[in-house]
Order: sequence, then structure tokens, then C-alpha cells
Amino acid sequence: MKKALLSACAIVALATAPAVAQQKTIKIGFISSFSGPVAAIGNDMRNSFELALDHLGRKIGGQPVEVIYEDDQIKPDVGLQKTQKLIESDKVDFVVGYIWSNVLLASLKQLVDSKTMTVVANAGASQLAGEQCSPYVFSTSWNNDQLPRALGTYMNQKGVKTVFQIGPNYAAGKDNLDGLALGYKGQIVGREMTRWPDQLDFSAELSKARAAKPEAIFAFYPGGAGIQFVTQYAQSGLKGQIPLYQTFTIDELSLPRLKDLAIGVPGVSHWVNDLPNEANKKYVADYRSKYKAWPSFYGSQTYDAAMLIDSALKATKGDTSNKDALRKAMEKADFKSVRGDFKFGPNHIPIQAFYLQDVVKEGDDYRLKMVTKIVDNDQDPHAGKCKMPN
Repeated sequence: MKKALLSACAIVALATAPAVAQQKTIKIGFISSFSGPVAAIGNDMRNSFELALDHLGRKIGGQPVEVIYEDDQIKPDVGLQKTQKLIESDKVDFVVGYIWSNVLLASLKQLVDSKTMTVVANAGASQLAGEQCSPYVFSTSWNNDQLPRALGTYMNQKGVKTVFQIGPNYAAGKDNLDGLALGYKGQIVGREMTRWPDQLDFSAELSKARAAKPEAIFAFYPGGAGIQFVTQYAQSGLKGQIPLYQTFTIDELSLPRLKDLAIGVPGVSHWVNDLPNEANKKYVADYRSKYKAWPSFYGSQTYDAAMLIDSALKATKGDTSNKDALRKAMEKADFKSVRGDFKFGPNHIPIQAFYLQDVVKEGDDYRLKMVTKIVDNDQDPHAGKCKMPN
């Protein structure tokens, strides 16, 4: 009788005890390009996000995590469809990624209207930095204008008096060519814009550049288009005649194919693999160990995106329902960035340094190396147009 009474009490106690809270699984939608001629970029971003999760014990903010990867196929309409799927069907807590400015802009209204916390890991559309800034959208990259503006500053230091511009006819292409003029004080003697992403023959544009007789050529061609452009520039004989300056055209993903063709073609970046901070040393070493390759700036930005989300979720104790609290936690950017010091401007675009980088050959290996810092604490030129709600 006594045993039966004790058993009954135990059952009652179990039934009335508060249930142990089950940890919520954080769902992250990840949109990038995983097919076609730019698949290497998307794969590098995915690799870096997965490496960040390795470093975080396969959790984020201490919570279980599920990442849903979607391929935008470099098409704005496909990117919008995938964004809608992630928000409406998968009901993700965060959306991360976006390589291309035109793909991001096609999806931006959906992201903002749904109040989905978004971390843009590459696309630097000027609209996002200015009039279309949002309390729900953050960037771990830059504004498109910033890198070419810094490069223009360097070209002034080199005494370059005239330049001919070549780039693709889409949002980031226009921003990069316009951005050079924000820093460059010389004369732009020509500007050619090509079809994107299908035009890979640049012979006509290079011929026009030769005819204009500039002191330099400036080009912006990310992904496989960059490989084609630099190759054709060298094959045309221009490399020994007119120096090439570039943004996003030569990176760790294209170097294994460009090799010697990339040597002597300077560029600008906010991140280089040899930045001497502990977070970067660990990221680069572990990436090389796991993937047997050098990470790119695309990957570095994506690694930071994961760390930003992790820091915010730790601050909110995993609560994603209070958007204001989550936003404020993300604005603090309380994490160790691979680029060193990290802080957001009022439009959620990083304020950061930009470095001159060049290609070095070490044995059979090619990599990008920091040469010097061009600008520090640089804020994008559109921040003043952002009217961020309190």
C-alpha cells in the first residue's frame, strides 16, 4: 500500500512538474549561386558558413541549427522565388547570402515586408545603403562604391591621369564604375558596359580601350567573367602597354586558372588572407586544412555572417520573436571578425579599412597578399540617405 502511494505521488509530481524547455532549432535560409560559371563563388560561401558552424560546435547561438541552401542561378526572378519559398514555406528565422546586387534588389521588398532578419554576405547595392536601408537587413561586406573609390585614391597616388572603364551592365557594374569616379581625380576617357552574365568576349571593348590611349584600364568582372577578361587583356598585348586596375576581377577562386596572368594587376579589398588577427589566422588555416584551397573574400564575409548571427542569438538567449531586441544585438556586432575591428554604420553597412592587394607566387602556389592600407574607417557615401527607424 505504501509503495503504491509513493508511486502515485511520483506520477502526480511528474505530471505537474514544469516541462523542460526544448531548444528551438534555428532555421537559416542561404541563397547563393551554386551552378553555372560562378558556382565556385557560391561553394566558397557555403564552405565558409559550414566552417563557421564547425567552429561553433554545429550550433548557432548555442541552439540547434538547420541551413537550407538555395541556388538563385544568377537570375533575379529565381532569387525572388527562392526567397519567397524560404520565408513562406520553410519559415526561416534568418536569410543569408546574395552574391549579386540585382538578385538582392529583386528580393529586398519580400525580405523587408516579412521582417525577416537578413545578413547580406556579398551584394553591395547602393540602394540598400541609402534610401532602401532596413532595420531587418545587415551587410557583412561593403557598399559597391567603396572598393573602387579606394582604388581611385590609390591611382591618384600613382599619378594616373587618364583611365578607360570596362564593366558589366547590371547594378554592381554601374556602381563600381561610378564608384571609381568618387575617389579618382583624373580623367575618364571612355566607358564600356557589356551584357551580363552571358557576354564573355571582350575583344571589342579592349580594342576601344587601346584606341583611347589611356594611362590605365579599370575593370570590374566577378567570377568566370573575370578569368576571361584578364586572359583576353593579356592575350591582346595590352598588359605590357596599359596597366590594368581592378575590383573583384582577380580573387582566390580565379587565381588557380589565371596564374602568372594575374601578377602585376593590383586590386583593393577589405579582407586579405594574411591579415594578422587571431580570428583570421584560425579561419584561413582551418579552411585550407578542410578544403585544400585558399578562402576568398566571399567566404570571409560569409564566415562573419555566421558569427554575427551567433553573437545576436547569444545576446537574446535564442529568442528570435523579438525583432527589436535581435536587431539591437546585431547592431552591436559583438564578435571577432576575420577582418579585425568590425562595426556597423547607421545603415547596417560596415565601416572598415580597405587595402591594396597584389598577387604573389610561392612555389607553385598563387595567392593574394596585402600591400598597404589605403583608407581606414571608411563609411559608404550613401549612409546619409538612410532614414533608419529607431
